[in-house]
Amino acid sequence: MTAYDLLVIGSGPGGYVAAIKAAQASMKTAVIERAELGGICLNWGCIPTKALMKSAQVYHYMKHAANYGVKTEGEVTPDFPAIVQRSRGVAETMSKGIQYLFKKNNVDVIAGSGKLCGKHQVEVLGTDGERAIYEATHIILATGARSRVLPNLPQDGRKIIGYREALTLPELPKSMVVVGSGAIGSELAYFYNSLGVQTTLIELLPHILPVEDEEIAKHVDRAFRKQGMKIMTEANVERVDVEGDICHVFVKDKKGKDVQVDADVVLSAVGVQTNIENLGLEELGIQVERGKVVVDDYYRTNVEGVYAIGDIVHGPALAHVASQEAHVCVEKIAGHNPEPVDYTNVPGCTYTMPEVASVGLNEQKALEAGYEISIGRFPFTASGKATAAGNRDGMVKVIFDNKTGKLLGCHMVGDNVTEMITEAVVARKAGMTAQQLMNAIHPHPTMSEAVKEAVEAACGEAVHV
Repeated sequence: MTAYDLLVIGSGPGGYVAAIKAAQASMKTAVIERAELGGICLNWGCIPTKALMKSAQVYHYMKHAANYGVKTEGEVTPDFPAIVQRSRGVAETMSKGIQYLFKKNNVDVIAGSGKLCGKHQVEVLGTDGERAIYEATHIILATGARSRVLPNLPQDGRKIIGYREALTLPELPKSMVVVGSGAIGSELAYFYNSLGVQTTLIELLPHILPVEDEEIAKHVDRAFRKQGMKIMTEANVERVDVEGDICHVFVKDKKGKDVQVDADVVLSAVGVQTNIENLGLEELGIQVERGKVVVDDYYRTNVEGVYAIGDIVHGPALAHVASQEAHVCVEKIAGHNPEPVDYTNVPGCTYTMPEVASVGLNEQKALEAGYEISIGRFPFTASGKATAAGNRDGMVKVIFDNKTGKLLGCHMVGDNVTEMITEAVVARKAGMTAQQLMNAIHPHPTMSEAVKEAVEAACGEAVHV
């Protein structure tokens, strides 16, 4: 029986970071992975979707090249198979990078499915069909999540699909219905719509991107509609009938009227479901609540030596959250005193066009929490950099607590705002006030100076709006 200091089940952004951190702390470490190294994020989520978005962006620029004084010969058309191939190549490159990091840090990789089988023991059903038992002082569960399947939207992988199939469709459909307008649904709806697919985005809640500030979400709604996308909010998909090559989607709209939408493909993007089956949780008595493993601030379960991180525990199901949880978990195992993850200061990003980025409380949540607030906005129509770049769509919105002057939330929509949100995350982490943010010189011309401008607007000291 092979013994380790730490065994990690799953090699996604939580699992691989945990393994590398442990190895760097001189622990004998191994990762158990049944599929590609890097997990869903690197192979079927964050990274390949960003590759698709880049292709869509390049296509958009090519179609509007004349606006920048550039002539193109002939009609610009998307080569869908080549776009998908590039996306898969990017994912493969990143997965190989994880393999390199494991080798560099002497992390063993065990190919197969892991299951807790006793105190400090994991049984692995290898990809070769052989079974083996490994022993470890510490075991971290980082098995992630998969596309949630609803009874009224059973996925067949061909006509009714999840995000995984959406990344590798064999050909570009003429029409698509996307059910669910969170980050995954909105990104893929934007991607396919941008390539000329007649796209309908359906959301059960009152506005798309329901976790975002309503003002920001409405801005994206307008942008999507301007791009030719059809959007239905407060609408419930009751069933989908597949007849030959056509999907008949039956929807109850916001007025209670029955509406039928036909499409070549239906993408179900209604959230994710944790991968906690067949892990041996029940056998060891590990506590599970509402489909998630119960852990403390350092990701310890109720069973000694077993930990859980990432999508299978409380908190946002985001790659960067899983990675931070891995840091905290392993540092605690190593005997340090790490700072617990602050779930109130987690940035969220959506890579549509326009992009969306946010951190902290939105306007509605701040008011519901009883804060007296000041709000500042800076539209990119007043930004020199945005004007020069040819896309002035968007804004920065900041929300401050009047009593303390501290930043409660920051919400952005526009080009490259996912690269800008970190300033607000750090400012909130440091407890910076509006005055301190205003006194920090921002470079000009940049998109990021819009943060300072929005803060000035919140303080009644706006110059450029």
